Amino acid sequence: MKLNLKVWRQKNNDSKGSFETHTVNASEHMSFLEMMDVLNERLISEKKDPVAFEHDCREGICGACSMVINGRPHGPQQGTTTCQLHMRKFKDGDTIVVEPFRAKAFPILKDLVVDRSAFDRIIQSGGYISVNTGQATDGNSVPIEKDLALKAFDAAQCIGCGACAAACPNGSAMLFTSAKVSHLGLLPQGEVEHTKRVQSMVAQMDEEGFGFCSNIGACEVECPKEISTENIARMNRDYFKASLVSE
Repeated sequence: MKLNLKVWRQKNNDSKGSFETHTVNASEHMSFLEMMDVLNERLISEKKDPVAFEHDCREGICGACSMVINGRPHGPQQGTTTCQLHMRKFKDGDTIVVEPFRAKAFPILKDLVVDRSAFDRIIQSGGYISVNTGQATDGNSVPIEKDLALKAFDAAQCIGCGACAAACPNGSAMLFTSAKVSHLGLLPQGEVEHTKRVQSMVAQMDEEGFGFCSNIGACEVECPKEISTENIARMNRDYFKASLVSE
């Protein structure tokens, strides 16, 4: 299949970027990243600068493969990362527009690579448990309600790719932050520090420059792990309760 690519090229965050047009022959069995590899191999053979893009596991686990494809983070297939998107989702002769994740808190490093360390700082601000629990105990010795355990596991699926912030018109990181708050706060091991954690993580999120949530819901639609916006509502309730306690 012959494809027309419009790929965003930008030297760094301070430089002006633009789209570069290329034609690529690809197999429908290729993944999207393999198709990008074909493009880069040709550019290298032509002594040109290859397109910079990020990847690691290529198994839909790490979330590094952050690209906006035809206006949608990770592409047209719902619940899928870029590396797990295959070219059979496109047709011969299609024009595909590839851009980096767009958010104020995600400065562009080069081409399609953005700096998502803001997410790391949000996690570091409160996404851990430091309660001294003594010796390690058997995992099944602490009774946890099945409903809470399932909700915690669902929230813990967040891979921190940034698609939620890229999809949000306001560049909000509420879905990411609420998922990290929920997967610890719902379990008894995380309840002790929950009040402090939700306040510090929300404060760090605001400090990083992410926008406010306006309940559009694009974050849930574009999330490759389909994290529910129920986590946002839960975090808002917990933050309000924490504010009352701290006062």
